[in-house]
Amino acid sequence: MIRKIIRIDEEKCNGCGACANACHEGAIEMVDGKARLTREDYCDGLGDCLPACPTNAISFEEREAPAYDEAAVLAEKAKKHSSLPCGCPGTQSKAIKREDNSRAASAPAESQLSQWPVQIKLVPVNAPYFDGANLLVAADCTAFAYGSFHSDFIRNHITLIGCPKLDEGDYAEKLTAIIANNNIKSVTVVRMEVPCCGGIENAVKRALQASGKFIPWRVAVISTDGKILD
Repeated sequence: MIRKIIRIDEEKCNGCGACANACHEGAIEMVDGKARLTREDYCDGLGDCLPACPTNAISFEEREAPAYDEAAVLAEKAKKHSSLPCGCPGTQSKAIKREDNSRAASAPAESQLSQWPVQIKLVPVNAPYFDGANLLVAADCTAFAYGSFHSDFIRNHITLIGCPKLDEGDYAEKLTAIIANNNIKSVTVVRMEVPCCGGIENAVKRALQASGKFIPWRVAVISTDGKILD
């Protein structure tokens, strides 16, 4: 089949191995000091490895290649750790601690959300709240996995959310328009550690590049047990 897949220029590759570490699918390996796409059927075409390469040795191309075999990728990961049916890495189940009924319930945390809507597909490209905004682009699951999401991420930010695995289309075009047409001060990306979340990080990276603006940005990665990994 003809599909989008990465291409590695061995002449530009310096053998640092950053792309192999960035590839959540295990499609890239270091062979004789160079990065090689050893499993084309493991490459999902999202390009998490592109921004990791310091020499720009990796690019996209459309060519004849085996279809992405998600089942094979998950089977390979299952050798190292258990996995859930959805493709997310599993964690050992934890007993739920039940509070004593005699203990006073803590007061609910106050919402830090400052605008509506929040879905990337629904938010208007031009809105007053984008002027001078610190933009938060988050994967849907992050707010459920990380307990202090409102205080640590939403506070003092304009929030946009989406799921690259379940939503149709690409966010990059919409995000490019938002960044290009508004005075955005900074961008924070919050994603889960699971491979499918790489799509939202990649969309933001491409949007920043396409906007032609130099804006401070960072990425926070949340583990499936609610910890900040990066």
